[in-house]
Amino acid sequence: MKLADLPGRRCLVGINYFDLDGTLLRQRQLGGEIQKVDAEQGITLALLPSGEFVLPPDLRAWFTAPPGHYRDAPSGLDVENPDYLVTWDVHRTQSNFEEGQHEWWDWVPNTERPQVGSPTEVLQ
Repeated sequence: MKLADLPGRRCLVGINYFDLDGTLLRQRQLGGEIQKVDAEQGITLALLPSGEFVLPPDLRAWFTAPPGHYRDAPSGLDVENPDYLVTWDVHRTQSNFEEGQHEWWDWVPNTERPQVGSPTEVLQ
């Protein structure tokens, strides 16, 4: 798979956010169609139902999705037969920042194939 192969494909994305001490802060699930790719700027998704999100251009976190109907009740995400499953672990890298100051995060690709309990469940 190459970046150039991605535009027009659909993916489900699971993101785990961790604090400095490794505590899980939150999990987020997104889905959408890949709109554009750039080796430096990243992979831009048009989100379902609306919005846009940019992922790092690292393909180690991308896996072919098994056919199925994937749902995430909390977010309302509902996708049938996506092309890819993608997971990232995002780690906070600084503890003290002032209101309005940029917060720093380290994006780490999850290189293990995502586990799904059944085709009706989204990324675990």
